[in-house]
Amino acid sequence: MAAALRLGVVILLLEPLRAAESTAEPAPEPMASAAGPAAPAETRAASRARTRSGPAPVTDVAKLCVCDLLVAQCDVNCCCDPDCSAADFSLFTTCSVPIVTGDSRLCSQKAAIYSLDVEANPPERIFKLIDQVNPSVFCIRATNYKQALSFSSPEMPTSENFDQLLKQFGSASFSAEPDSWNMNTGAQNPSDANESYRYEYGVPIQTVDEFLRLPSPVVSSWCSDANPAGFLVNQATKCTRSVSVEKCDNIQAVSMLFYINASILAVPKSSQMVNITVQSIVVQSLNGMRNLLNGSDVLRLPMILDELCINIVLGVSYHITYTDAGEIIEAAASFVLGAINKEALSVQQSFEISFTQVNTKPVPLSGNPGYVVGLPIRAGFRPQGSGIIQNTNKYSQLTILQSTSNQDCLAAQGARTPILFGYNMISGCKLRITAAMKCQPLTQTLLDLLKGQSFPEYVASFGNSQARDVLDWVPITHLQTSEQSSCQIPVSLEIEVKWTKYGSLVNPQARIVNVTATITTTTVKQLPPGRERTIPITSSVVFTDISSPAEPGYKAWPTINAKLPFDFFFPFV
Repeated sequence: MAAALRLGVVILLLEPLRAAESTAEPAPEPMASAAGPAAPAETRAASRARTRSGPAPVTDVAKLCVCDLLVAQCDVNCCCDPDCSAADFSLFTTCSVPIVTGDSRLCSQKAAIYSLDVEANPPERIFKLIDQVNPSVFCIRATNYKQALSFSSPEMPTSENFDQLLKQFGSASFSAEPDSWNMNTGAQNPSDANESYRYEYGVPIQTVDEFLRLPSPVVSSWCSDANPAGFLVNQATKCTRSVSVEKCDNIQAVSMLFYINASILAVPKSSQMVNITVQSIVVQSLNGMRNLLNGSDVLRLPMILDELCINIVLGVSYHITYTDAGEIIEAAASFVLGAINKEALSVQQSFEISFTQVNTKPVPLSGNPGYVVGLPIRAGFRPQGSGIIQNTNKYSQLTILQSTSNQDCLAAQGARTPILFGYNMISGCKLRITAAMKCQPLTQTLLDLLKGQSFPEYVASFGNSQARDVLDWVPITHLQTSEQSSCQIPVSLEIEVKWTKYGSLVNPQARIVNVTATITTTTVKQLPPGRERTIPITSSVVFTDISSPAEPGYKAWPTINAKLPFDFFFPFV
């Protein structure tokens, strides 16, 4: 049986960068005063050190040698080989492994340094054992589970421990945590009494009993209630729950009360609680029809009625409202209730959780997931090393020139119309050029007129593409057609959006795969004094469906792989 990896909770702290210090000499002891040895005041770091010690090294780097390949023989240029003598070291030219370290994830670790003193006669090997500091700002400084970073052999089942192992590992999911590892056990440290807490990304949302549960499939499709909901982690899960009509009123996981009876802690380890309110209730019939109930303050518990079990939970959607300080101030749940008959042995449940910061509005979408015809194209910018930044007004993210009644381009500056998915559009105006106009300022004015003040760099592939998922955004390709001349001014902007049908043939979703913006310029010659010239300026958007035609697929005909005995035709062949 392969060795099982026990996972423990490790504490990631920011370790200050400092130079590596040698461990050849111990740190000096503090001297006692003349009045007698005074006990130093216990600091917060010292009190925490009692409960959270640094992880013990798994291997001794002074005895570890990765270049020692030959048994009972000295390997050439292997300075850590214990089989090498001083005479062998004198013949080395360099150390093939100059440093041997332990676990690179630790903030502080032992390191064995090997080098050669070539100035000595004969050359000698130099060995140092130092404390090396991890340069990464994210490292493991302390752990509350000693076996977290090591492998351990699993316990072999015997006749004496079989019942115990079956109870621990016989279910669909199990925990590798030790029995003594409990968040609620142990007295609170006095030094932490005045410390302020806050929720951080990914931290399980705590409740009065343990944590907010979001059932999900673990090993199989069956629901496991041991999945905690992480703060600011949007999740959507589906799993199967075993039910029966005779016992449905006694199954907690199909009751509304199971999902709203535990109050959420506003911040971790606090006494301030936030109750989960019922936001809406949707009732689903046996044939799939759904009906929204007017009153959502009524608790509907499962009950048996005419060989049916009604009011069982088919779906739960949590919505958490939080502040910028990491405090939860509101929690709401929306339910989908249904019914089952005697023939049903299981029911599929769906669970979702979403988060919204207080006094903010959610990002508007243009489809879920594919674009919906008539909704605006979502676009934005991407600064270096960041996600996509969008305009809060979804109708101002990707726009073109808006036609006006007087058709004057200089008077139409600032008038924009949004690009709506699936709508081919064309707009324009007329530019009157006089002899007093200069080429360079006129070119910049027309570019601002065609593109607007802030033309985006990326377009969302789907109507619900998230700003943090940069790979779901398509960069806009810029092209320019011009002639060789001294004065070229842009006269048209053509945007082509290529999209395809994505997903199932039953419900295909519109997905944008390419966006091209083409600027066309024309030559303008210097006009004589008193002469004028009118040039049309146009903007257009074209949507092109590049979906491949759907082709029916058939399974291949089965082949008969018949093998006859080698003497089947004996004695004829």
